[in-house]
Amino acid sequence: MKTLKLLEGWKKDLSKYKYLYIMAIPMVVYYILFNYMPMYGAVIAFKDFSAGLGTWGSRYAGLKYFSLFFNDVYFGRILRNTIEISLLDLAFGFPAPIILALLINEVRQNWFKKLVQTVSYVPHFISMMVIAGLIIDFTSRDGAINDLLALFGVERKTMLLVPGLFKPIYIISDIWQKIGWGSIVYLGALTGVDPELYEAASIDGTGRFGKIIHVTIPGILPTIIIMLILRLGSIMNVGYEKIILLYNPTIYETSDVISSYSYRMGLQNMNYSYSTAVGLFNSVINFLLVIGANTISRKVGETSLW
Repeated sequence: MKTLKLLEGWKKDLSKYKYLYIMAIPMVVYYILFNYMPMYGAVIAFKDFSAGLGTWGSRYAGLKYFSLFFNDVYFGRILRNTIEISLLDLAFGFPAPIILALLINEVRQNWFKKLVQTVSYVPHFISMMVIAGLIIDFTSRDGAINDLLALFGVERKTMLLVPGLFKPIYIISDIWQKIGWGSIVYLGALTGVDPELYEAASIDGTGRFGKIIHVTIPGILPTIIIMLILRLGSIMNVGYEKIILLYNPTIYETSDVISSYSYRMGLQNMNYSYSTAVGLFNSVINFLLVIGANTISRKVGETSLW
């Protein structure tokens, strides 16, 4: 009986929202083809993969490549760099769109608000190749940043050859690139805050800053928590594209991360099994982080993804 009721309910729902389901089909197909079907390739991590023998024909190797990775001389370095860059990006990059959204929300001139939004959105649509090229040009010995620093007597240097400067360059440029696009979610959440709460706060004599602290931020807090959980789920996935475009052997000490190391081992050294083992390790850590963050959030704040 329960099964029949579920089928009847599903049919009614399908009939009522059929156009929404039709619109969802391309996205479902995309995820099946490019996210779920490739998962079988993770088997390579447990085999001595040979292109001639194929995935299933290759000899079983057990945990050999995981052991090699954990005992690799570079394991500590790439794990440390991955965690440090991720935490720095979380500490500075995650609050940045929230702060921008709060500031835009306080602007009363619509033309200025639209101008700020447009200017801040633009970097998101610029190709990563172009972004990397701009960063390399600006931080070169004769680049704009060195020209500015030279006015204050700072010695010129190619910044991307200095190991200690890579992480600040990466984080600052990442914020510039993502802050505008990331603020869209929070600007949308701000529209859902009840205007009567602001009126009540005004009657109580609360200033504009007080309204932000006691009305605006609590109003968008559930959205912030959800976005934080999603962010924690990808904390180990430091963008390899940008790092690969910016780093060089001189600064591997501070710039080499798990994803870039996996790229070198897989595509440059042709060691596909080792590279897959590294990537699988990274994915498992991300999975555990998002599960843990969601569980803690549900128990503490009663807000979660599921």
